[in-house]
Amino acid sequence: MTIPSAVPKFIFFTDFDGTITQRDSNDYMTDTLGFGADRRLALGEKVLNGHVSFRDAFAEMLDSITAPYDQCTEHLLDHVELDPYFQEFFTWCRGNDVPIVVLSGGMKPIIKALLKKFLGDDEVEWLQIVSNDVAAREGKGINEEGGWRITFLDDSPHGHDKSVEIRKYSSLPEGQRPTMFYAGDGISDLSAAKETDLLFAKAGKDLVTYCERQDVPFVTFKDFSSILATVKNIVAGETSCSAEAKGRLEH
Repeated sequence: MTIPSAVPKFIFFTDFDGTITQRDSNDYMTDTLGFGADRRLALGEKVLNGHVSFRDAFAEMLDSITAPYDQCTEHLLDHVELDPYFQEFFTWCRGNDVPIVVLSGGMKPIIKALLKKFLGDDEVEWLQIVSNDVAAREGKGINEEGGWRITFLDDSPHGHDKSVEIRKYSSLPEGQRPTMFYAGDGISDLSAAKETDLLFAKAGKDLVTYCERQDVPFVTFKDFSSILATVKNIVAGETSCSAEAKGRLEH
């Protein structure tokens, strides 16, 4: 495990799809260009109940999409919107030395394309993005019909075990370890749910269901306005992560 060269006092880890964005880009592609919402939701329930790995379910979802990759990206740029308060949160974090690390089960080119649209090219370079990627299928070009596939970051059942990046910081000795936050919404976040000091779980989504079943402390959120308020208070020393995590707060 690579130890970070510079350790901040606070660090904010976050999922991308359905957390930073208002809708999940991969779900939206599957629903509109792939095998549809009913089958996707059934697969998600199997993952939540431990009957199939996220990796296998996600690959099956994306394999049902045959549109060329450039067309998929344009489709998402036309239909996916940012959380209305994320840009304000981003600006505050950048101005207050709170790094944001995007941990995503999605594909980096799509994530960067969407963030560049909403935040701008220079701002995106400030973010660290750790995610899966995309590659051309054998004998095809990525922008041909049926020409692309997801490439997973690791060999875990998650495809991308988000806890690995977080543990680079949580494993540091006392006095060096930063205060860590995580925000997520769904089944791709299960590997990260127990790893940080304060977990924000999006109200009404699968991550809340998982945390309730596993007795994992969390704070619910509807958008980044409440996350910004909470993180500001903690960074200012007005409250603690443990105090915020007591109970389940509705914002």
